[in-house]
Amino acid sequence: MTHDEKLIQRLAEKAKIIRRDAVEMIWAGELGWIGGSFSQADIIAALMFHQMKHDPKNPDWEDRDRLIVSKAHCCETVYAALGESGYFSKELYKSYGKMGATLQAHTERIVPGIEYSGGSLGQGLSFALGEALAARIDAQKDSSGHPIPRYRVYCIIGDGESNEGQIWEAVMAALHYKVDNLVAILDHNKFQSSGTVEERMNMMPWVDKWKAFNWDTVEIDGHDFEAILTALENADKVKGKPHIIIAHTTKCKGVPSFEHKNLHFCKLSDEMYAEALEALK
Repeated sequence: MTHDEKLIQRLAEKAKIIRRDAVEMIWAGELGWIGGSFSQADIIAALMFHQMKHDPKNPDWEDRDRLIVSKAHCCETVYAALGESGYFSKELYKSYGKMGATLQAHTERIVPGIEYSGGSLGQGLSFALGEALAARIDAQKDSSGHPIPRYRVYCIIGDGESNEGQIWEAVMAALHYKVDNLVAILDHNKFQSSGTVEERMNMMPWVDKWKAFNWDTVEIDGHDFEAILTALENADKVKGKPHIIIAHTTKCKGVPSFEHKNLHFCKLSDEMYAEALEALK
């Protein structure tokens, strides 16, 4: 399936906006998670501005789709997408990371539109599984008796985070319960906090592992909107098993001078700030 070029262009522009707003957030807060936040930005844009059903005027709408960012420190592009969607004023960006501010350096449910308070890695997929199972409660059934969940749950996990054993416990449970309204997205940017994934704990190849657990598994370029949208839409069609999209991404994507560098929790210099804003015009 080929998507309308205007849609692709609109999503690309949204991704640029949320990266730019994330830079402003990190600049205001003096520190931030630029690398992993930027690597997931195109996926966030595709979800928030096209794929997911949600309502900024009614953040607690029971039938909304859920986005769980398990690598919850990569919060800036998530906050930026929520601000761009109208969940809260962008004025909140100026207080990012400050004591007592609404927008902190890990996602918290106090923020309108945030579903999951994260911190310790490895736990978000279990939380997402619980949300996906809850969607079956009082669900209608199709002609074959299969439940039609009221909403879908999308969970972004990190490749470094996947060292955590709880990820794989959730993987087994999701398959056992045939949770086909759960879509995990692996942000495979090749880095974790202290080095490359290959150096620290090499768990590749990812595709073979997820297929071995019998998840519906696809591998894509996580910066190609056509590929992202197609993978998300195809996940809707496969019944009886959960879904994993293994998205190959680039850490710090969007600012050429930053890309492929392990800018994890970092401070932007005046020069870096100017470079980022220039790249994201």
